[in-house]
Amino acid sequence: MRTRRGISYPRAHVCLDDIVFERRDFAGDNMACRKRRRLSPGIAGKRDFFDVLPDDLVISILSKLSSTAACPSDFANVLIVCKRLNSLAVRPLVLSKASPKMFAIKAKSWSESAHRFLKNCADAGNVEACYTLGMILFYCLENRGSGASLMAKAAISSHAPALYSLAVIQFNGSGGSKNDKDLRAGVALCARAAFLGHIDALRELGHCLQDGYGVRQNVAKGRRFLVQANARELATVLSSAAASNNFTRSWLTWSPHPIPHPNPRHNHRHQAVPGCPLLSDFGCNVPAPEAHPSSKFLAEWFGARGGVPGPGLRLCSHVGCGRPETRKHEFRRCSVCGAVNYCSRACQALDWKLRHKAECAPVERWLDEEGDGGEGNGAGHGNDDVIAES
Repeated sequence: MRTRRGISYPRAHVCLDDIVFERRDFAGDNMACRKRRRLSPGIAGKRDFFDVLPDDLVISILSKLSSTAACPSDFANVLIVCKRLNSLAVRPLVLSKASPKMFAIKAKSWSESAHRFLKNCADAGNVEACYTLGMILFYCLENRGSGASLMAKAAISSHAPALYSLAVIQFNGSGGSKNDKDLRAGVALCARAAFLGHIDALRELGHCLQDGYGVRQNVAKGRRFLVQANARELATVLSSAAASNNFTRSWLTWSPHPIPHPNPRHNHRHQAVPGCPLLSDFGCNVPAPEAHPSSKFLAEWFGARGGVPGPGLRLCSHVGCGRPETRKHEFRRCSVCGAVNYCSRACQALDWKLRHKAECAPVERWLDEEGDGGEGNGAGHGNDDVIAES
């Protein structure tokens, strides 16, 4: 095409396959292409721009992903993308930032690879991995020494659930005999965990002070700690509900209906209803606090085995605990009915508000399951073996 003066427009050579534009000006010189060339991997010699990214940047992104993962699959899907992500995702810096929900492994999915992954996270300094693997080793795999050492490693880093779990072990003498109980050590660990904001530890410490269990009795101070635990529990539930916009007026009313027990043998006594009463003395019907992934693992692990951890052994009757006995008659039983047993006074107080208050019935006399008494958890063996309902 020509202009009015008879000058031809510059010719344009366009290659659609390579998206290359070639223009010439009126003098016939080449002009710079205004549109940037897009090169596919086939054109650029199979060049991938992901390989150009520095490792530090990729590790920083993976660390953010691991710290915000909502389930194990969120992180596992990254490992199968490519070899580079697989190698960078298992760096200690990435594993040390992993969130607790990333360790929410199902008991039915437990394998050697899952064990190895938790071990690598624990070696990288992740306190949640130390606590979760320690609980699994101590209670499920019966490796008491390694499990206790991992929980102690997490407790040294001021991990409140690990401190409370070690306190429960000291109160019950778990992994040893009845003579291995150390009540003073249990109270000290509870006090440290309560200082860090652990509600169950604060409630346990209040009961110890109120009953003089492992510490000098101080009823007024104990009751004050119990009120503080209830207030913290209510504030935690309401704040989490406000953040998720799930607050309803029905929470301000009491609901006496229980929720299903994890042990299949007890399910015939209960009917499933949405939500549960608040586990405190305020009488608000709100959802129960979410159990720790390690507690869920314990409940699933022993639930798949019929709710029996071993011959003559029992599980803690609190639905959110999952701890089993490590020897016969380790846990204390209800002093009224003798049908339930708890690993701690905190679990007893929680389960009393949750379900046991509606089903506890006094009996004139109850004996041990084997009838011989064993180490002795009967009503005539003192406060160490019997829990009075409150």
